[in-house]
Amino acid sequence: MAAGGGGDAVAAAMIHAAEHGTDQEALILTYSWDRLLIDPRPGPRSAADFTGLETLAPGVLTFRPTSALVDPAGSSTLPRLSGEIRPAIALLDPYRGADSLTEQITAAITYTSADAIEIIDIGGDVIARGDEPGLRSPLADALTLAACANANVPTVVTVAGPGLDGELPEAEVLSRLGDPAFTLMPEQTTAFLPIFTWHPSEATALLSAAARGTRGICEIRDAGLPVALTDASPGVYRLDLDDALAINLLARRLIATTSLNQAEQITRDVCGFSELDHERNKSIWMSTQTGNLNTPTDLTARANTFLRDANSRGHQFVTFRRLAEALEIKDGFPPTLRATISALLPEPATILVVSTQFHFPNLHE
Repeated sequence: MAAGGGGDAVAAAMIHAAEHGTDQEALILTYSWDRLLIDPRPGPRSAADFTGLETLAPGVLTFRPTSALVDPAGSSTLPRLSGEIRPAIALLDPYRGADSLTEQITAAITYTSADAIEIIDIGGDVIARGDEPGLRSPLADALTLAACANANVPTVVTVAGPGLDGELPEAEVLSRLGDPAFTLMPEQTTAFLPIFTWHPSEATALLSAAARGTRGICEIRDAGLPVALTDASPGVYRLDLDDALAINLLARRLIATTSLNQAEQITRDVCGFSELDHERNKSIWMSTQTGNLNTPTDLTARANTFLRDANSRGHQFVTFRRLAEALEIKDGFPPTLRATISALLPEPATILVVSTQFHFPNLHE
């Protein structure tokens, strides 16, 4: 289970392949909850929002490369991802709360005859208490934990890349975990590198970069949060579901929820906010923006100025999303431009992050 949707689904496939090989079958359950640059509608998508989902069994709806959102203004990363990884990807629809999610998980267990669940989270907000000052997206992960509480199947919570999502600091995450179960190696990320030429995940890209040897401070997200890539960053850590629930107060409060609206209100009560509120506000702001219309020469100059400024802040890297936000590229970094830039970057930064010491040539696209 990809705890928070988005890049956690990529991480789930990567960790599964690292432990079990690329040929062993698995089913990844995930929300369709993409960044607003990908899908401008705030919040997760429901099954009714898609066409072309395949029904493997009642309650088990999987993506195919031809699946698509009904709304032509939106997009989802999951159809394309389903064609690029070995495990099948099934949709988690959270609109009827944890109670319905438990039913969906049970249906998947019945279909696959699985004897265990593994929840995958990059960064560690799945084991947040709810009162941490850096916490930004508690609802999705907590709802996943809550849904598994009543699934009656042995469940382990896997945290990889502690602190890489820019929410809880690495030291705080590590203080709630034991020794790593294993450490991702460079060769275990290689098959997944092409995904990062188009997938917007920052945390999973940083996990891959760390596994490939990148160390230093990287700016992420629109706010430019500094995230440290350290020797602990490629670590994969595990704890039992009960231990995670003992830490995550919000997850315990969400177990009996029967709607997403109810879950969101409880999140506001426990944490003081909901990430959906932030998404709604940002969506309104984005709708008023036209994107930057400067010439390629202007774009090049602004990119190089931004990288110099980031370097002067003591940050060695920026993510492509951070760069796109800073350059006011409304629809995110164009894949063709990203491919052009990536071809100029030496390993270990290729595709995954941009060095602040890099100097762009003229960007013609």
